[in-house]
Amino acid sequence: MLARRYEMPWRRAYESYAALVWTLAFVLILIQTASGRLPGLLAAPMGLGCLCAAWLRGTQALRILVVRASLTGRAMQVIGPREVERVTGDLKSVYLGQGFEWQPVHSQRLYELAKIDYRDHLVSPVLLTLLGYRADPQPDAEIGLPYIHGVEPQEAAVSRPLQNFEGGTLLVGTTQSGKGVALATLITQAVRRGDVVIVIDPKNSHRLRRVVQWACERYRDPDTFLEFHPAFPEKGVRLDFTFNWQKPTEVSSRIQAIMPPDTAGAFSAFGWDAVNVVVQGLVELEERPNLLRLTRYIEGGIEPILLATLRRHYATQLGPGWRETPDMRRLLQEPQRTGQRRPSEATTAELMALVSYYELHVPEAQRTKTIDAQVRTFRHDREHYQKITANLLPVLSMLTSGDLGRTLSPDPFDAADTRPIMNLEKIEQAGHVLYLCVDALPDPSVASAIGALALADLAARAGMRYNLGAHRRIALFVDEVSNVINLPLIEILNKGAEGGIHTTCAMQTLADLARRLGSQDAARMVLGNLNNLIALRTKDGPTQEFVVETFGRTAIHSVRVGMSHGADVHLGDFSSTYSTQLAESFEEAVPADILGKLPNLHYFASISGGRRIKGRFQIIDPDLEGSHAPKP
Repeated sequence: MLARRYEMPWRRAYESYAALVWTLAFVLILIQTASGRLPGLLAAPMGLGCLCAAWLRGTQALRILVVRASLTGRAMQVIGPREVERVTGDLKSVYLGQGFEWQPVHSQRLYELAKIDYRDHLVSPVLLTLLGYRADPQPDAEIGLPYIHGVEPQEAAVSRPLQNFEGGTLLVGTTQSGKGVALATLITQAVRRGDVVIVIDPKNSHRLRRVVQWACERYRDPDTFLEFHPAFPEKGVRLDFTFNWQKPTEVSSRIQAIMPPDTAGAFSAFGWDAVNVVVQGLVELEERPNLLRLTRYIEGGIEPILLATLRRHYATQLGPGWRETPDMRRLLQEPQRTGQRRPSEATTAELMALVSYYELHVPEAQRTKTIDAQVRTFRHDREHYQKITANLLPVLSMLTSGDLGRTLSPDPFDAADTRPIMNLEKIEQAGHVLYLCVDALPDPSVASAIGALALADLAARAGMRYNLGAHRRIALFVDEVSNVINLPLIEILNKGAEGGIHTTCAMQTLADLARRLGSQDAARMVLGNLNNLIALRTKDGPTQEFVVETFGRTAIHSVRVGMSHGADVHLGDFSSTYSTQLAESFEEAVPADILGKLPNLHYFASISGGRRIKGRFQIIDPDLEGSHAPKP
């Protein structure tokens, strides 16, 4: 049984010699029959037997030659709008380029190629053309080894049902390996399906942005496309990531998500509490929290909010004449007699009096937790308060400086600013496509904060959708995920699919993610939430190990040949042995070193719970007139 399963295509097509001999025998029989030297009754079965044998051996030889000819690989391919619409016509499937399903036979061929120089077995691509196959060999100048894709001579359009991608997709590849092209292919299909699309791009890829904008213009209303760029705020939209919430504490949790982590968690917890006090106070005053207001009251002090809240509370509990009550009038007229030191320079005599009245004369039943928290913050030592919020203020300052502050904390009453004001709820309801560039190259700290805040808002939106039963599909694409990953994104990966958010994350190496999360185990835990893997060329060892583990192992056959001979002292005593052994062992379905030799745009993928695919993406060029063309 093993002998029938084993093959060795990387050799000379010896079957062609046998086919030639059988053909000559057939011709000779025809000649002998025509000359009358061979009876027809005898010539017919002989000729038919020779012809069948020639056809059988010729077919075997051609099969070997075709497989060898495919070792030249496939060149990069550029496709235009017509070809895009043809290959992505089925909106219930996801198109993954051209390729084939990776079977054990392909692993076997790849392992055999590792023992030889593949260039010794190349066949002219003209042979493929003559046999009806499309010949488009990979130029020698391109990166990567062509024979990896050439272990299968026939490729076809690769697509999988849309439901297979609900568990999330990881796209991994080194610099310039084709992650942007892969994302462009997936995003174009999401736009064409009518999904709400959110793209977080840390580096502002002009090619990716151009393809996304073109897809919106071709398949949707041009106004569907929205963009955000911190360096060019005048071109994009204003985004309010604190607009939508069901509970005020959600705003505090979003701010906590962008704070730098601390070991004990005390600073992070106090930062959450500081933000929550301000948020609760603003809500009590019927003002909508935003980043500018939060920064102002956390940095400058809680005094303005506390003063307005106490005035409102006394007017509600004591009536319009609350200032004329005896105890209140006495405190307002002689606040210095309380003997209390002002916590800050911003504290007025009126505020000291109102706080004293609240602490001394308001019964427990009339107090509120909101005011209690504000008074506690008010009484807190100002110097200690500034120290314990030291990791919160820099983050808020980054998001509220200059034009960025007016962009992320939009003022709807500013008539001079005509940029649209958007939030994730409006984007979802209108079916927009948001291209969010966080500009990580010149300003990585601000980029990380913007991306993390957007993901925190989206995670809250996912929970809201889950609670309300909203199921409009949202396609989230995060490039260079190590720049922006935080706890909300992990929650989206864990539970977002149930809320209709389907995520595709792209990264370069496992080490980048491990550095962001603190350990390789934490990085692997996060990646375990992504059911599908698309691996382009990667050179990092731990990343290769992770990919190889995902693809699993397969049976590989190897032939061992033994030969021995000997002679005795007696004349004629000679012995010789020759043995062939076919062994089987389980090896990686895709060797780790092969991942570092993939050409650009080529990938290995594990889709649908273990279905292995070898494929290659095509470059989408919106300006290409023809249906497809090779890359120059």
